[in-house]
Amino acid sequence: MKLCMIGTGYVGLVSGVCFADLGNEVICVDKDLNKINKLRKSIIPIYEPGLDELVKKNSKSGRLKFSTNINESVQKSNIIFICVGTPTKKNKYEADLSQVYDVAKKISKNIKSFKIIINKSTVPVMTGDKVEKIISRKVKKNLFSVVSNPEFLREGEAIRDFVYPDRIVIGTSSKKSNKILKNLYSPLISKGAKYINTSRRAAELIKYASNAFLATKITFINELANLCEKLNINVEDLSIGIGTDKRIGGRFLRAGPAYGGSCFPKDTRALVDTANKSLTSLSVIKSVINSNNKRSNLLLNNISKILKNRIKNKKITFLGVTFKANTDDMRESSSLKMIPYLNKKGAKIKYYDPTGKKSEFDKLKNVQFKKNIKEACMSSDLIIIHTEWNEFKLIDLKRIVNKKKFIVYDLRNIYSPEKIKKQKIQYFGIGR
Repeated sequence: MKLCMIGTGYVGLVSGVCFADLGNEVICVDKDLNKINKLRKSIIPIYEPGLDELVKKNSKSGRLKFSTNINESVQKSNIIFICVGTPTKKNKYEADLSQVYDVAKKISKNIKSFKIIINKSTVPVMTGDKVEKIISRKVKKNLFSVVSNPEFLREGEAIRDFVYPDRIVIGTSSKKSNKILKNLYSPLISKGAKYINTSRRAAELIKYASNAFLATKITFINELANLCEKLNINVEDLSIGIGTDKRIGGRFLRAGPAYGGSCFPKDTRALVDTANKSLTSLSVIKSVINSNNKRSNLLLNNISKILKNRIKNKKITFLGVTFKANTDDMRESSSLKMIPYLNKKGAKIKYYDPTGKKSEFDKLKNVQFKKNIKEACMSSDLIIIHTEWNEFKLIDLKRIVNKKKFIVYDLRNIYSPEKIKKQKIQYFGIGR
């Protein structure tokens, strides 16, 4: 099939590349010429394991192309995916849908034969209705179908999630579109993916509800970790004890920093905004957002206690600054609150992240990026394990810090407290 992915961000690029790898002809479109030129040279703008190899392979085969010409790309394609950003509006909970609607207007100018327009961007309920209305101003309704097809890709695991999805949700009442899309996804359905055909509005809400539930699980275990610390209980015992219940499940029950990234923060906010506009209370989700917002402050208070309220001139190392491992995504990472706060209190901060230096910290004095773990940890008073990258799990801290007394604050519980304390290292974890 001939597909057009409008937007080469995380969703559009990964989905487009994977669709090409299934044998489809794919054009990935973006208005950013610099990004498109880099992609044509197989230079990937995001960190996602395995993506660069797939881009090279499918570009070489001719199945994958990159363009800035949206008009030509839409005309050449049978199925058009809208994959642009839907960030939170400034100082509001509401999702900014301006990019979605702008793309819809551009698509409407280029439909001369039947096209399926798929909203793959995460959008509030009834966005599909508005997209359909925009396109119908210029195009007869028998020449297009607007469908909701939410993505469920985890950063760092996106390729695997695309190839082996739990479910494929298609929101449409059009039998013609449903048949075509079931055929498009047939290679994944044959591997065991459940194909679910719902109404368009239901598909839009499924995405938000899924992310809100997962965010709730993270917040739930983080709050219980606070209680575990007071009662001298290991939160990992708790996670195993409740997670083995099949009704609950063990995933997303790992205590740590506040959730961040491109999905959970904005999607929980947008869901609450949708509920407010519908005069419906989502008190649970509101509590989740509130608790998560307070999480970084709670961890900073713990750091202050660990350092006995003497933060000034302390040498503090952050290992990992992205919101989670296997991604370079800094969006709403708790490090964006923690590092500036500690810096303002007079701490001297070094950080190392496998995905490189971060521009977010460039303007902060006494905050330095180091190219390796050893340089970052040398002579530190406090080492904070912020992100659970595998390369942090087997560090000989005693050797690389090269200092008799230092403290480890393990925000991801990647170390055994017993083993690390045997090395006479002062250790603090989460919910331990």
